[in-house]
Order: sequence, then C-alpha cells, then structure tokens
Amino acid sequence: MSGNIPFRVTIHTSFDTFKHVRHPIVTIGTFDGVHLGHSSILRKLQEIAQHVGGETVLLTFYPHPRMVLYPDDHGLELLTSQEEKADLLGQFGLDHLVILPFTPEFSRKSAYDYVRDLLVSGLHTHTLVIGYDHRFGKNREGNHHTLVELSDNFGYYVVEIPAQQVDEAEISSTKIRKSLHAGDVQLANRLLGHPYSITGGVVPGDGRGKTIGFPTANIEPDFQYKLIPLNGVYAAQCTVDSVVYKAVINIGIRPTFDNGHDRKIEAHLLDYSGDLYNKTISIRFLARIRDEQKFGSIVELTDQIHNDIATALTHLP
Repeated sequence: MSGNIPFRVTIHTSFDTFKHVRHPIVTIGTFDGVHLGHSSILRKLQEIAQHVGGETVLLTFYPHPRMVLYPDDHGLELLTSQEEKADLLGQFGLDHLVILPFTPEFSRKSAYDYVRDLLVSGLHTHTLVIGYDHRFGKNREGNHHTLVELSDNFGYYVVEIPAQQVDEAEISSTKIRKSLHAGDVQLANRLLGHPYSITGGVVPGDGRGKTIGFPTANIEPDFQYKLIPLNGVYAAQCTVDSVVYKAVINIGIRPTFDNGHDRKIEAHLLDYSGDLYNKTISIRFLARIRDEQKFGSIVELTDQIHNDIATALTHLP
C-alpha cells in the first residue's frame, strides 16, 4: 500500500461523472476485502497506466449479484462495505472506482451489449486487464475470448491476468472468510495485509457492564452483510472521534446473563471516559483471546475480565 499520506479514489456511481479520464486502464471485479491477493492485479493496472499515461479504474457492481439473483437464499457475508472498499483501494493508489447498480434487467444484458455499453461507451476503455476465467453477460455467456474478439471492433487492448494471480486472489478470499469464521483474525489480517475491521453505531444496551465496573458499548454494524468473526473475546483497537483506544471485544450471546441466541458485539474501551451512545466506533481486530463462556458468578466474570484485559494488552501496540 501507499505511505502515510492517504490517497483518495474518485468514486463514480454512473458514467455521467466519468469524463476526461486519460486512457482508462480498467479491471472488473468485486475485490471484497481488497487483500494481498488483489495487490498484484492493482500493481499491473498501475504499471500499464504509467506506461501509457493512463488512469486506473475498477468497475464493480452493487448490490452484489447474489443479492439480486438469489434474494431469498444468497447467504452473503462480505469483508468490506462499499465505503471500506473505496478507502482501501485508495490506499493501493487506484484512481477511479466505478460502482454501477446490478439489477435483474442488467443481468439480462448480452455479452456484446455489456462490452459496447459499459466498457466502450461508458468507460472508453484503453486497456482491459482481466482474468482468464472472467465471465459476464446474460447467462455468463461472455468470457476472455469474447473480449479479445470484440477488441478489434471496438479498439481496446486486452491484458490477461495470469491464472496463478487470479487463483491467489480467490484462494485468499476463501481463506480469509474461513479464518474469520474460525476466529483466527491474525491469519485473516496477514492475508488481508491490514486488520479486519467492523464499523458501527453504539446502540443502547442493558447497562450490566457498567454496574460491574467494565462499561461496554453495544455496536450495531453499519453494513448488514458484514462477516462477523467467531464468538469469543478479542484484543482490538477502537477508533472514536478520530482517537484510537485499546479495547477488549466480546462477540456472542452473553451466556452468563442471557438465554437468547442473538449475537452481540460489545466493546470495552480501555482509558476511555464519557458517553459513547450514538457515536460511531471502528473496531480493528488484532487477536482472539478465548472462547465465550458462562460463569457461575459475577466475581468469576470480573476476575476473567481482568485477565482478558491483561492478555489483550500483550497483543496491542
């Protein structure tokens, strides 16, 4: 990623604002998580753009196609919201992020119309950087060969991403999701190249944490499709009003107090004083400390929380 100075990607939600872009060097994909497996693809875009004096572009779609095509059974869990994705892509130095709506009507667009309307008329693509297995258009009829065949008619270049790089990106995404489901946030963070994060608003809770000396903030994720790691206790950093605090996070059903099954995300911020209600908190997970467990008494619980804080501090910078 880039250095200490943040790089701002320009976001487009239609082609109306995508004008006067010099020699667009385009790739297409979800890029969920914007992880290390994506970095070689992004570097390839930048390499070509520098060579031809162009600007780098990622074309993506929202809602995710599975939300539209399988509205009742998509089981979708994503690593990043659109806002988080844009921020991470900016850190990688991407110039333009084009987010187009995916609709049932769009899913019926032929491969030819897709190329003509999106890549040529919409983006004025100079070079398309695409994987060997990329499919698009109605019934996924279009592929890499389609793009090459149409390139002569429409006057763009096609650069194929090697199979190994595409596979690495897909494998990384799968491994990241599996590691988060297993609670191994340290492995997930290594594959991502950055800490896994969840951002959300603080909502009212039952106030039990405050009564036992460990006030917690109940966090409702901003993004409803956000993947929530395995239940348990985590060491984390939390950002509130641009200030970073060390924190202990509990994800789960709070078995000591509750008999329900609703998962909650609770954050105890160390060295924070004040009211957190209605504030936004961004959590960066650094390590999983232990499983969630039921305690026989409040004394046992508070003793364990003291131990959790001591353990968390060994994982926090």
